[in-house]
Amino acid sequence: SQERSARLRRWYELMMENKEELARIITAENGKPLKEAQGEIVYSASFLEWFAEEARRIYGDVIPASAKDRRVLVLKQPVGVAAIITPWNFPSAMITRKVGAALAAGCTVVVKPAEDTPLSALALGELANQAGIPAGVYNVVPCSRQQTAAVGEVLCTDPLVSKISFTGSTATGKILLKHAAGTVKRVSMELGGHAPFIVFDSANVDRAVAGALASKYRNSGQTCVCTNRFLVQKGIHDEFVEKLAKAIEKELRVGNGFDAKTTQGPLINEKAVEKVEKHIKDAVSQGASIVTGGKRHSLGKNFFEPTLLTNVTTKMLCTQEETFGPLAPVIRFDTEAEAVAIANAANVGLAGYFYSQDPAQIWRVAEQLEVGMVGVNEGIISSVECPFGGVKESGLGREGSKYGIDEYLEIKYVCLGGL
Repeated sequence: SQERSARLRRWYELMMENKEELARIITAENGKPLKEAQGEIVYSASFLEWFAEEARRIYGDVIPASAKDRRVLVLKQPVGVAAIITPWNFPSAMITRKVGAALAAGCTVVVKPAEDTPLSALALGELANQAGIPAGVYNVVPCSRQQTAAVGEVLCTDPLVSKISFTGSTATGKILLKHAAGTVKRVSMELGGHAPFIVFDSANVDRAVAGALASKYRNSGQTCVCTNRFLVQKGIHDEFVEKLAKAIEKELRVGNGFDAKTTQGPLINEKAVEKVEKHIKDAVSQGASIVTGGKRHSLGKNFFEPTLLTNVTTKMLCTQEETFGPLAPVIRFDTEAEAVAIANAANVGLAGYFYSQDPAQIWRVAEQLEVGMVGVNEGIISSVECPFGGVKESGLGREGSKYGIDEYLEIKYVCLGGL
């Protein structure tokens, strides 16, 4: 474990030494603004640092035995080969969050990066070599969109693979779970979200607006913990909408990710743009109003205007499925119970956010929200020390934190008799 720890730490150091180049790769292949890409590299590297430290803390147990002539031990051993299947929205961090834990536990990995963003995975491989991680420990299998399903199936069905860790859509996760069932593989799934962002009358509205901007429009709305629907209590609804619209128009700037002024890059592809358009069209046809934005940006291609909708209802597509784009629909509500019911009506539960300055309400709502992660008066909550993951159809298991390494360990019970 000491050697694994040292190699992971060296890999972390090399990522930090090369962070500018690694960030430029992310912006080139994903489109996110360079400042966000730089933030992702630091976040990404921090998982290698965290798990370098955790590698030496994989403790077993000695359990008092019921019989005098026995000793009972619990050992923790690596599960074996782990297949790591990652998405395009965080082409570096989604790899290290899994691989850091796997390598710390003593597993080897086969990484299948998203077909849109293979270069980040290969760049990490180059640095892994430089860090002295032995050949065959970190393996990358890039593949085309046409081959993705076939490669995914092989990784999930091959008996040599002991564990699957996947981040991506709920629909794809269900397919992989079916494949993995054939050989009863260990699985970790971090699937789609549909994050509610509730603003109660007791909230500090200006802070809620700042949190809303960060939580909704980071990576142009293309993260699994991005707010997907805003629920705003009637007493402050108009003030919140007005201030959020002003903030969008003043603070967000669509453009090339390499331009320092850009806060909003392009969406990943044409299909992503079409989904945003479909959600807006559906909402407007049912009576929603566009406060700002609403169409493709004049830059063309996959650029889309940051959009804010009001008069939104729970019957609209944008409040029933994840948009994964720069669209903020606002639903007006009356009571706390109503907001919690709307938030929990989804079949997924990854992140949830709410703004309130009432301590009793904070406890009640934090406990009642059916999600794996809750941001209270905070719009950005991810960090290496904290367990990342969801409930319901948002997944299985947790990543990062002291819990993340457990996903790659088997518990073996040893009974020593005849003493």
